[in-house]
Amino acid sequence: MIDVWNLTIPELTGDEPRRAYAYVPDSWEEDHDLRYPVLYMFDGHNVFYDEDATYGKSWGLGEYLDAAQAQVIVAAVECNHHPDNGRLSEYSPFTFRAPQFKKVVGRGKLTMDWMTSEFKREIDREFPTLPGRENTFIAGSSMGGLMSLYALLEYNHIFSRAAALSPSLWVAPMKVESMIRNARVAPDTVLYMDYGAKELDNHSGIIRGLGRAAALLTEKRLLLDFRIVPDGEHCEASWERQIPFFMSTLFYGRE
Repeated sequence: MIDVWNLTIPELTGDEPRRAYAYVPDSWEEDHDLRYPVLYMFDGHNVFYDEDATYGKSWGLGEYLDAAQAQVIVAAVECNHHPDNGRLSEYSPFTFRAPQFKKVVGRGKLTMDWMTSEFKREIDREFPTLPGRENTFIAGSSMGGLMSLYALLEYNHIFSRAAALSPSLWVAPMKVESMIRNARVAPDTVLYMDYGAKELDNHSGIIRGLGRAAALLTEKRLLLDFRIVPDGEHCEASWERQIPFFMSTLFYGRE
């Protein structure tokens, strides 16, 4: 079952509605006493339905979860589609400059403050969740991948596990490294991080940045699963193929 509804984020876009999505396992229909861990995701419009996806191709996550009989709730919110770098701004913890974007004011903290307070509160109220940190995960790709890394490190009291697919570390590599160095994470913190082999040339220095980030994360004793994806590209179709890998990491040792 996938519920879809409209909500607003006053701190970011005032009264402008955007769609929210929540997948709930079918097993709940058979036993209303069941409770589930929750995976929060960015770019909710790209997660479930092709007709909602920006480029007409979603991750098809609902079909995967049904086939795997995965016992998890997935909650996701549509991104900011404003042409003035709305998505980049909401999905960046840092203010940065890039030739193609000029200056982008990072509002990632506002985004995460809203997600961890207002949105999580709504999900815990309306759906059969296990609300504690040990059952609260987060995932995303590209800028959403950067935000997933940020959320795991800076909101570690809320999220215990994360998946960062093709994370946009290039926006502020030195700030990313500083964030990792300064992070305080619990010893049970788990991160899946990957990058597509075919997208490694998209941004200068990304190979070095990925290597440094992975090394720093390992030094923090964070439980890291890091992959360079064979033939991996920067698109939903490629990220869809990584679902079994990151879901395995997120739920490793929990069965």
